Parts: sequence; structure tokens; C-alpha cells
Amino acid sequence: MKKLLVIFTFLAVAVSMQAQRFAYVDAQYILKQMPEYKEAQKELDALSSRWQETVEAKYAEIDKMKKAYQAEKILLTPDMRKKREAEIKEKEEEARKYQRDKFGVEGELFKKRQELIQPLQDEIFEAIKELARDRSYAVIFDKSAGNSNILFSDPRYDKSDVIIRKLGLSTSDE
Repeated sequence: MKKLLVIFTFLAVAVSMQAQRFAYVDAQYILKQMPEYKEAQKELDALSSRWQETVEAKYAEIDKMKKAYQAEKILLTPDMRKKREAEIKEKEEEARKYQRDKFGVEGELFKKRQELIQPLQDEIFEAIKELARDRSYAVIFDKSAGNSNILFSDPRYDKSDVIIRKLGLSTSDE
């Protein structure tokens, strides 16, 4: 009987040591509750719209040049044709370069997004670390990530509103 009690106690301690606390948050939802994020998003949208208008204007100009060239092509000498084709090609490359510089992977929009959003993400991360430490969570998952490994999540474990309150914010639902 004593051996059975020791084994049972050992198993109970082992199981309790294995029990970890897990939680998840929706970082995108938290970001959307932050006024600073909304302002940053407005600024990014304004920049993006302005740059997109410029891109469209450049391509409209190229289209106009192409139509004019097609209309006049039969009247042009071979040298004049080559010159006009080179001008069109140069304008197209200029437009593509502008588009890459503004919207490319390392473009200005990407850099501006990093500059405006990264500090907010860092603030959320610090609040999450504090929550994990204060409430003894072993892991906190981000369910907003498109490649999340969470297949099922019980809403009672969503701590997004706790983080929002820790940041001194209120939800847009309130």
C-alpha cells in the first residue's frame, strides 16, 4: 500500500509539473484598437494613394505616347521610329522604377510602415511578456498570424482585451 501511495504521489507531481498554462491573443485585433495604429494606417493610406496616383499618371502618359506613336508611325523615318520607341521604353522603365521605389519589398511604403508600426508592435509584445510573467503562462500564441498552428481555440482563453486594458485602451465595441 505504501508503494502505491508513493507511485501515486510521484505521478501526481509529474503531471502537475507538466501542466502548462497557455493563452492566445489576436495581435491584429489589438493593433486595431490602438489610436496610434489608426493614425499610422491613415498616413500610410494617404501616402499609398498619392504614390499610386503618380504611378497611374505615368502609365497614362506612356499610353498616350504609344497611341501617338502608332498614329504617326507610318510617317516617321526609321531613325525617328527608333528614337520614339526608345523614349517610350525609357518612360516605361522610369515608371517601373518609381513603382518599385515606392511599393517594392524595400520600398518607401515598406520602410514607412516599419517606422510607424514597429514601435506599436513592440509595445504589444512587452505587454504580452508582462502578462505571461504575471499570470504564469508558458506560451501565448498569436491567432492573427495566417499560418497559426491553432486548429481550435476556446474564446475564454483569448487575452486580447486584457492586453488592450493593460495598454490603457478601450475596444471599439464599447
